[in-house]
Amino acid sequence: MRKLRVLLVAVVAVSLASCNYQKTNRIEQKDVRKGDQWVYGVSPDSAARQLKNKYTANPDLEVKANKIREILYGKTGA
Repeated sequence: MRKLRVLLVAVVAVSLASCNYQKTNRIEQKDVRKGDQWVYGVSPDSAARQLKNKYTANPDLEVKANKIREILYGKTGA
């Protein structure tokens, strides 16, 4: 019974200590791309200019991706 009480106190202490764990574990960094239209777009609500790039689909890449999936996860049949 005493061990259970000590364990309960330890769990409560750790859970209370973990509430503030990540609040001070941050660092403020200067944004070197601030105001860059290529990354952020014209305004905060607009899309970035780099998202306007469109690429043609390459069916060979799909075959290659499926081969890699088979190697990693094995053959899956429905």
